[in-house]
Amino acid sequence: MENQSKDPLHGVTLQKIVETLVDYYGFDTLGELIPVKCFLSNPSVKSSLTFLRKTDWARKKVEDLYVKSLPKFAKL
Repeated sequence: MENQSKDPLHGVTLQKIVETLVDYYGFDTLGELIPVKCFLSNPSVKSSLTFLRKTDWARKKVEDLYVKSLPKFAKL
């Protein structure tokens, strides 16, 4: 039997997380859910990744939203 990680973020890149959230919510809603400048002012995946890689608290919020939203993504 294989040992699979119970961590839902295991093997998922930050880029994949951001792209999935943007595809599902859009930058406007994402900016409301997580009010950080990278989602509110001239948002792009690239600028968001740059900010999130340097800002642990914001990255944690994005990762938490991703995990919380996984059941919604499964319905697509």
